[in-house]
Amino acid sequence: MSIFNKKFKILKPFKNVFVLVLVVFTVWMLFFDANSWLIHHELNSDIDDLNAEKDYYQKEIEKDNKTIKKLSTKEGLEKFAREEYYMKRENEEIFIIEYEDSLKTANNE
Repeated sequence: MSIFNKKFKILKPFKNVFVLVLVVFTVWMLFFDANSWLIHHELNSDIDDLNAEKDYYQKEIEKDNKTIKKLSTKEGLEKFAREEYYMKRENEEIFIIEYEDSLKTANNE
C-alpha cells in the first residue's frame, strides 16, 4: 500500500453524497447561519450578564425600600437629619468630635 492510497483512505467517506451534504450542513449551521451556535453562545452570555445586573438592581431596590421605610417615621427622619446634616433642635448645642486619624490630611487622602 503506498502513501498515496493512505491519504485517500481518509477522504473515502466524503465520496458519499449524504456524508458530504451532512458535513456541509453541520458546518453551515454551526458557523454561518443567522441562528448559528456562535450567535447563540453570545446571546446566552448576554442573558447571564443581564440576569446578574437584574439581581444587583433588585438588591439595591430592597436596600432603598428599607431606607425609605426608616425615613418615613419621624424618629428615623430626625436621626438621619442629625447624623448626616448635623441639624439640631432649638436651644440645643452639638459638639462634633473628630479624631486625628479620621481627619483628611495631605498624607492620608
